[in-house]
Amino acid sequence: MWFKQLSFYRLSENSIPSTGKLSEVLEKRPFSHCTGLDWFSEGWVPPAGFLADPVYPVRDCLMLALKREDKVLPAGVIRDFLDAKISEIENAELRKIGRKEKLELKEQITDDLLPRAFTRSGRLTAYLDTRRQWLMVDSGTASKAEALVSQLRDALPPFPAALPRTKLAPHTAMTSWVADGEAPYGFELDAECELKDPAENGAVIRCTRMDLTSEEIKQHIANGMLVTRVGLIWRERVRFVLTDALQLKRIQFLDVLQEEASGAGDDMESLFEATFILMSEELGDIVEALIEALDGLTDEQLEATTPPVEATEKTGTDTPAPEGGNDVPWD
Repeated sequence: MWFKQLSFYRLSENSIPSTGKLSEVLEKRPFSHCTGLDWFSEGWVPPAGFLADPVYPVRDCLMLALKREDKVLPAGVIRDFLDAKISEIENAELRKIGRKEKLELKEQITDDLLPRAFTRSGRLTAYLDTRRQWLMVDSGTASKAEALVSQLRDALPPFPAALPRTKLAPHTAMTSWVADGEAPYGFELDAECELKDPAENGAVIRCTRMDLTSEEIKQHIANGMLVTRVGLIWRERVRFVLTDALQLKRIQFLDVLQEEASGAGDDMESLFEATFILMSEELGDIVEALIEALDGLTDEQLEATTPPVEATEKTGTDTPAPEGGNDVPWD
């Protein structure tokens, strides 16, 4: 159950549900298989086979899983059936089939084939870090992560979850790290990066198994190229690739963490719990350290995700608290 990718969303403290509330709403939206003319089906399932509840709470985290099933009906199959039907009609009635009639026949054939189509299914795991106020999704694909967030919004309206917006743009920071040959505290540069010319249709250079402090890399940056992906190692415990969209790709939890988890017990439940605890702690620390390295979240996002507090409580005086800065979010 180690996450392989990570997309993360900022949560409003007031919007984070209790374990009981989350279980209650997800139980009303369970997964069910595609039926009839449905092209796909989505619903919540327990995060592990030995669990019965759709929410798995451990410490300050709530794990959940969304399952999706899609009908598989290749366009080539529909086309073959359509061609056969057109030939049958034209030979029997001695006439040509028009465009409108072809579209109607295609829709009819699709409806006839859909109930008999094969299906494929997938599961997307995520968890709410209630202490740090993050929703962590095991996906590096924006559309898949957004699909899970959308399901949570439907179940817990309005459930304001937003992609992180930092004061310093990720590509600016990553370019600086590689140019200086030094990652922020807690991280070290790995041997992979992607450089992109910011001009329209500009060149893209992908480097793997390469010393990122080399003169060749620095020359590309000096020529105006930006770092849009960079490999990082977190405290010799986790290796990953950071993107300019603030996603973590190809996450590898290194041997020291694997050994810590395996030492928690021999049964499946103990191993699952220990793995989840270790993984959530490491990912939480990584996300917090990355946000700090990017000068923190914008004032606008912090205000949107922090409950209002009386001015006197903020300042300790009777004078109003100062307003936030004028930092502009990066696009």
